[in-house]
Amino acid sequence: MDMDDRVLRRLKLSDLRLFHAVVTRGGMARAAAHLNISQPAVSKAIAALERTLGVRLLDRNPHGVEPTIYGKALINGGIAVFGELKQSVQQIAHLADPNAGELRIGCTEAGAAGFVPAVIDRLSRQYPRIIFHVVTADPDTLTTRDLPQRNIELAIGAVPDTIRGADVQAEVLFDDRHLVMAGAQNKWVRRRNIKLADIIAEPWILPPADSIQGSHIAEAFRAHGLEPPQSQVASFSIPLCHHLLATGRFMTMHPIVMKQLTKHLALKTLDVRFEGIRRHVGILTLTNRTLSPLAQRFIACARQIAKPLSRAA
Repeated sequence: MDMDDRVLRRLKLSDLRLFHAVVTRGGMARAAAHLNISQPAVSKAIAALERTLGVRLLDRNPHGVEPTIYGKALINGGIAVFGELKQSVQQIAHLADPNAGELRIGCTEAGAAGFVPAVIDRLSRQYPRIIFHVVTADPDTLTTRDLPQRNIELAIGAVPDTIRGADVQAEVLFDDRHLVMAGAQNKWVRRRNIKLADIIAEPWILPPADSIQGSHIAEAFRAHGLEPPQSQVASFSIPLCHHLLATGRFMTMHPIVMKQLTKHLALKTLDVRFEGIRRHVGILTLTNRTLSPLAQRFIACARQIAKPLSRAA
């Protein structure tokens, strides 16, 4: 048995919890009061932990204590351990009551403005005790950061052409298209048979040019022999985009599904000779990771809502 094995056999979760309390509370007396134990017991446990690891974990100062570099390393590792343990306990709770609990999902800004709220609305009506935590990011961030780091259990959005996360799998829900859209008051709404060249100089709201979405839009214009428009507003923010579209001055490229599911915004599709930018929208999950019953329920609901959308697109 090597040294690492001996140390791990002697470490206890209760020791890590106690050490974390001392650091977060800034002193042994405050930690003892928080944990409802005696201060000598706390001091004895910290001393035993330092002997086990063979390093000094705390430095004393006039205000209490602070972790040494070794203590900070232990705290960071302990947070990860407790995070995984908390997730395990939550999963067990989900299994005990699949009609309630917390579900962490990720989606793009576009998804948060259309498809994902439709799924949450239907599911929350059937199971009002479910709590949804929604993280918004671009597809690349969802697959390379949020899913691998377990910040979310699943993601919904445009499926990247190449999924960089080796352990991420995708299930396509429906095909969508990005078309040229504007607010109801825009002067181009009533015109017919518009060419892309006719509106190239209009005020555009588009994703940043160096983003995946921005590159797809640029390719679409170049396919028509045009350089992409210089966007007057470059942003991923859908609320910002919709507020500006409502002025009647701006135009953008939005997915058809967003228009279908946000009819109260009065988005109008312009009659442009442009077939649109086709994208697959799907569910992204980690390969070989067991999904909680809540996640499975969410996916089943998403499939139901997605059925008529692909035909419309």
